[in-house]
Amino acid sequence: MSEFSIQKQAPYYEQFYRMIKQMIFTGIYKPGQQISETQLAKEFHVSKSPIREAVRILENEGLVYVEKGKVVVYAPTIKDVKEIYFCRSALESFAVKQTTTIATDEELKKIETTLVETEEAIQAQADQDTIISLNEHFHQLIIKFTGNARLQKQVNDLKGLMHYFRILNFKGEHRAIAIVEQHKVIFDYMKKREAQHAAEEMIKHLECDTDHLVETLRAQENT
Repeated sequence: MSEFSIQKQAPYYEQFYRMIKQMIFTGIYKPGQQISETQLAKEFHVSKSPIREAVRILENEGLVYVEKGKVVVYAPTIKDVKEIYFCRSALESFAVKQTTTIATDEELKKIETTLVETEEAIQAQADQDTIISLNEHFHQLIIKFTGNARLQKQVNDLKGLMHYFRILNFKGEHRAIAIVEQHKVIFDYMKKREAQHAAEEMIKHLECDTDHLVETLRAQENT
């Protein structure tokens, strides 16, 4: 953990939250691994209080759980994938339909720019974090341009696990290319203001993601 340091400017709990979250996403903390609050407090010379607050936020996001006083890293399951992607499909198919209908040309241009940047990043062989971030941005803009704050909150509540699953979803050959091609099909219908077709393609896209994630998790179970 030597590459991490605690800065005085930001509240400690926020820094521990970001640090632990990043360590989960990068695999430093493995699924099912216990996180020692005592060890972290000792290593960074702080009390356990900010670490416990960070753990509380991570627990709310579903990235850790507390069992018999022990903090354990969430281990993804096929059931969780199916449930979360069912929710995503319902929320995001509505969102893309709404955004296709009401978004300004300028807003649609921002979505298109994200797609162009994603393709450029893939061609330039950018790191996976960059490509995943652009992938997320495509979906985030569609949600944002609905102008529906309650919908945005519903999606935001799933954000932590959605990012975790996106990392898993990029495992496999040519996954980044397959994902951006599906995004382009969705956007083509958005640009033509064909809301129903855009919604149908979003559902297909998320079904493909679900199938790939299920295959990935089953392969991990068999190794």
